[in-house]
Amino acid sequence: MRVLVVVAHPDDAEEKCGGTMARMRERGDEVFICHASSGSLGHEVIPPEELRPIRLAEAQAAGAVIGAKVIWGGFDDLEVYEGNREARDKMVDVIRYADPDLIITHYPHDYMPDHVAVSKLVFDASFTATLPNYHTAKTSNAVKLVPIYYMMPDGGVAFTPTEYVDISDYMDVKMKMLCSHQSQLVWLRDHDGIDYTEMTRVASRFYGFQCGVDYAEGFCQCQVYLKGTTRRLLP
Repeated sequence: MRVLVVVAHPDDAEEKCGGTMARMRERGDEVFICHASSGSLGHEVIPPEELRPIRLAEAQAAGAVIGAKVIWGGFDDLEVYEGNREARDKMVDVIRYADPDLIITHYPHDYMPDHVAVSKLVFDASFTATLPNYHTAKTSNAVKLVPIYYMMPDGGVAFTPTEYVDISDYMDVKMKMLCSHQSQLVWLRDHDGIDYTEMTRVASRFYGFQCGVDYAEGFCQCQVYLKGTTRRLLP
């Protein structure tokens, strides 16, 4: 299968579905990770113009751990918002390029604007990309309408998974991917008082408790007309 993971910032995918992506790669899936925003505001000290290339390098290093293809969305933090035609067209181009069998993205109810905006953007663009007569500056090919899975939000607030992925054998890979984002270990410690690696491990253990394994990641499928499926697509 071809899997497209769309997140707001570098490190979001590794934290929330790194183990799932590793399992997908092992079963032979082609995995694309699109970072809609550059993560340019994600540091207390480093200014955006210096932080952008750092975060790109971190994203590429994380993707290389499992052989995922990393796509740069082209926006800075807080530049993706509802009604932004440029953002929709760029996401349509990403979806048409990846031609996925399923998409994983942010849960619609999350704690920060970029996560929420990207979730809505993916929902809109995933339909728009199927329209043969919708043309962007780069693409005109229509792709199929595919299921969307929402990954667990930070802290798991108001989130009840409908599907789980056992990542017990992939926790080390997940943490290696996450630790590629060294700038964010510093950012979350300084800005939010969070130990990022511990938070990620505890969250994975928590979802593991819910489904009876050591470590797991939780997902909710987007339940709307034509996006349902009778098949298990997650590993």
